[in-house]
Amino acid sequence: MNRTQLSQLAVLSAVAAHGSFRGAAKELGIAPSAVSHAVSSLEASLGVRLLARTTRSVAATEEGGRLLERLQPALDEIAHALLRAAEARDRPAGNLRITAPRFAADLILAPRLGDFLGTYPDIVLEIANEDGFTNIVEEGYDAGIRLGESLEADMIAVKVGPELKSAVVAAPSYFERFPTPRHPRDLAAHRCIRRRFSNGTIYRWEFEKGGEELTVSVSGPLILGEDRPIITAALGGAGLAYLFEPRVSALLVEGRLIRVLEDWCAPYAGPFLYYPTRRLMRPALRAFIDFFRQSG
Repeated sequence: MNRTQLSQLAVLSAVAAHGSFRGAAKELGIAPSAVSHAVSSLEASLGVRLLARTTRSVAATEEGGRLLERLQPALDEIAHALLRAAEARDRPAGNLRITAPRFAADLILAPRLGDFLGTYPDIVLEIANEDGFTNIVEEGYDAGIRLGESLEADMIAVKVGPELKSAVVAAPSYFERFPTPRHPRDLAAHRCIRRRFSNGTIYRWEFEKGGEELTVSVSGPLILGEDRPIITAALGGAGLAYLFEPRVSALLVEGRLIRVLEDWCAPYAGPFLYYPTRRLMRPALRAFIDFFRQSG
């Protein structure tokens, strides 16, 4: 076996693990075309087809599966040796990719990023803001942060933030024109500032009181996608807004926004960091988890 084949075998293993050339390319940091070329060259040199390709998926052939079964222990040993070498350094190092919704990036991560990067100056951290649940393995991320999501069986979840409450708010000028809602059903008569997630869905406002849960499809003349413009619009009297309480706490104290339906906004589990179950973990990811982990 030559050195070229060794790198090609590593590419083959990544493609099989992700089930796609795109996911393998993101993990390896190379172009999808380079991934395809490496696998095709390996197949040509061995004279056997290792992957079955369709327009929607990639899977190992019978021959490829047997090769990977024998290959994986050796690749694990190589990965283990590299991790041990990295752990021998004074500080964790390397690129670290995290996917998180913008609220988590703003409220949980951003206030502590200076301390984290100061503690681990050899880590290059990339945070991608995405609302929907992300398959971190397929998309090439090291970990993701979401609210209490239903995770796959091979994912581990670690709490990284406190419990959260939502707040329904509007400017005093809004309530000069509209009555105060006393029940979520009253929202049908109000102008609400709606939120569209990056996956295209409109968020339905969620409420809970005394064990009763309600989900309300509100209506209104304004649809936005991020907290900052929603808050600005609410301050201007555009309508009722549904936001995380920490986003508007200072504005409530100042009286620039008024809160309603507080008794229907029960606390719920805060954000969790999730990552694949792996025997080996990169030191950079371990450092990130330990730094942002929240007890309790």
